[in-house]
Amino acid sequence: MTDARRRVPRTDVVLADPRLAEPARTLGRAAVKAAVVAAQERVRAGQVEPEALVDVVLAELPASATSLRRVVNATGVIVHTNLGRAPLSAAARDALDVAAGTTDVEYDLATGARARRGRGALDALARAVPDAGGVHVVNNNAAALLLVALTLAQGKEIVLSRGEFVEIGDGFRIPDLLAASGARLREVGTTNRTTRADYEAAIGPQTGFVLKIHPSNFVVSGFTAGVDVASLADLGERLGVPVVVDIGSGLLAPHPLLPDEPDAANALRAGATLVTASGDKLLGGPQAGLVLGVRDVVERARRHPAARAMRVDKLTLAALEATLRGPAPPVRAALDADAAGLRGRADKLAAALAGAGIDATVVACRSAVGGGGAPEVELASWGVGVPAAWAVPLRTGDPPVVGRVHEGRCVLDLRTVAAEDDSVLADAVARVAAGRVPGSVASTLSTLSTLSTPASPSSSRN
Repeated sequence: MTDARRRVPRTDVVLADPRLAEPARTLGRAAVKAAVVAAQERVRAGQVEPEALVDVVLAELPASATSLRRVVNATGVIVHTNLGRAPLSAAARDALDVAAGTTDVEYDLATGARARRGRGALDALARAVPDAGGVHVVNNNAAALLLVALTLAQGKEIVLSRGEFVEIGDGFRIPDLLAASGARLREVGTTNRTTRADYEAAIGPQTGFVLKIHPSNFVVSGFTAGVDVASLADLGERLGVPVVVDIGSGLLAPHPLLPDEPDAANALRAGATLVTASGDKLLGGPQAGLVLGVRDVVERARRHPAARAMRVDKLTLAALEATLRGPAPPVRAALDADAAGLRGRADKLAAALAGAGIDATVVACRSAVGGGGAPEVELASWGVGVPAAWAVPLRTGDPPVVGRVHEGRCVLDLRTVAAEDDSVLADAVARVAAGRVPGSVASTLSTLSTLSTPASPSSSRN
């Protein structure tokens, strides 16, 4: 009997196969070698013929060196935390390519000397928020709030309304973060009602600052009372304590669709000493924490020893600058999308699918802002409804398409799908449908990828 080991192609011979040259370039030789070794074991076990070894290796290798997968967000949630929050603009992605190499992030090419790190991004942020005397960027909004607490209130008190003791995603609680700074929390008011007198009675020699937090993901209604930023700023000025406002969502200026969502410009104009915000929510950029406000206070935070641990990398700085200077990012485009235009796209997509024998209908739906922003706001939208049972195969396809099941249908909300991805969506639905429709119909599905400019609205079924 022939020894099975003699049938196994040598590792160096397999690695020299021209078909493995490109995977070795994109994935690395070590990853390809590991796949070869695994396939050799299968040959030894008699599971794979030696001649098929390279085919097996190619089939087992991942498409890229990252395990992350591109996902088509058809949920209707614009800032979807589980899907990575804000998708970056084309300008920001191009900036990432530039920043991925050697750059002048902290170097003055004219003088050959060290320069202010990320000066382009900081200048763009200052221009976007002219009411801020100083700006600083850290790695997320929690870091921004922690840095402010370390700078202004370590060993002191932070005065905060009980109604703003919020918990956000994954069990993360703002009070725990603040306490980690070494500050003590001084609770004022009640869950539903806090007055200016409550703040005034609590402020004293040990007060580091007064903090106002915009509640995320929930709304307290009914018998309620709160204190606005202007009133707190007036109180803080009179008693000599800073007022910090955490707006959270990253809205730098007012938006007509979000009248109740706080923005940085108005908070600063109302007298806030500092404003903290996220970069990857309504701003539509990369994950970042923004510290905006009085110049010398921002500078104190920037020079705090902990600021180094919260420093952002060159990729974040590049993407943030491009988001601020470039065209409207996808988050803003989705927020501002015209309902009539969405209806036209839904009509065309559903008609193309139905024409191929696929159960697809136009559906009127409601989109959400997401990311903790504007929890009560619903945006009129349009999408395509397919059988609810298709939600899982769509989600596990390539690329994955994530919709939402509503009233017995899997709804694909087009507000969160870029227009140029309509053909991608059609192809994904067609692939799922191909195994569920007659062969004569399935053979026509490839034509769906020709979807182009949205048609005008027609009388499709809702």
